[in-house]
Amino acid sequence: MIIEDWHGWVGTFTGVVLLTVAVLPLAALAVWALARRRSVTGRPARAWRTALAEVGIVYGTVPWVWMIMLPGSRAGEVPGRVSLVPLRDLVTMSTGQVVGNLLVFAALGFLVPLRFPALASLPRILALAAGCSTLVETALRFPP
Repeated sequence: MIIEDWHGWVGTFTGVVLLTVAVLPLAALAVWALARRRSVTGRPARAWRTALAEVGIVYGTVPWVWMIMLPGSRAGEVPGRVSLVPLRDLVTMSTGQVVGNLLVFAALGFLVPLRFPALASLPRILALAAGCSTLVETALRFPP
């Protein structure tokens, strides 16, 4: 009974947003703890930057991915289909959907170069974004 209530709460857009806001103090605590532990090495500025980037990547990406992986209102009614034609659905999408899809990996694209300087180039960030988008789209098309 409690599991059904829990799933009903976190399985909605509102639940994900509320949980994301509720976890913000824990994310700040994680940044502080990681930076404090790493500052022992003698590079406190780098410790804070990498800790903020790591927690920001997770905190800024996971809730968006969680939301897009939630079943829609017509789950189970509409048969799944696989479309291998890129950008086919773009014409039928609303502006909000397009912006939302771009924001899913915005934190990842912004913070990965801060954490991993080797990825600080446009082609590498685009390759990372394409790989992550392909992974999510594949997961959406072929649910377990």
